[in-house]
Amino acid sequence: MDSLTSILTPIHREGHRFAIIFAAVTVVLFLIWNPLGWIGVILTLWCLYFFRDPDRVTPSREGLVIAPADGVVNLITEASPPEELGLGDMVRTRVSIFMNVFNCHVNRAPVAGTVKRVAYRPGLFLNADLDKASDANERNSLLIERADGEQVVVVQIAGLVARRIVCDVTEGHDLTAGERFGIIRFGSRLDVYLPLGAIPLVAVGQTAIGGETVLADSISVQPHHV
Repeated sequence: MDSLTSILTPIHREGHRFAIIFAAVTVVLFLIWNPLGWIGVILTLWCLYFFRDPDRVTPSREGLVIAPADGVVNLITEASPPEELGLGDMVRTRVSIFMNVFNCHVNRAPVAGTVKRVAYRPGLFLNADLDKASDANERNSLLIERADGEQVVVVQIAGLVARRIVCDVTEGHDLTAGERFGIIRFGSRLDVYLPLGAIPLVAVGQTAIGGETVLADSISVQPHHV
């Protein structure tokens, strides 16, 4: 029932054109040969599933940093935010979430705040599961400032087969935690640079749910046991 519910959820507007194309090709395939048509049906259903845009219930407690996307936490490391944001070389904890082609690819704000900077940088299309993808791949970076002045960076990174990063917000936009702000097509990754001193509450290999999973707590002083 859960799987059926996820399939029947609305799809992101970026998926409308692809769904029509897949459906049209499926009709042609049926005219050519029935077995090919059924393959087209399967691919069309996958397209609808890929672009699904389910509602999420986002934790609202102050200080929490929420996962911006569905996927697996594949890296937790120390790194400097993208240079195009102009934040200097100060190192922060970076949590990376890798999205495969079966994950929901809608991107959500990790915290509530104002978008202070949006910076796009062209690049390569390496496997987004690789550590060097953060530096080498095409990316779009958002600097979000919370009401308390703390800053959080979230970076959309294109992957091996991803060919379009979509960002629906501009500088000055006020976001709520868990609010949709974009999507990346067909396999990619999201990096979150936590506020200084924030404590990661996830482990490498853990599955994250965008808009719901708590990545870190910038207020709690509990030790990190991962």
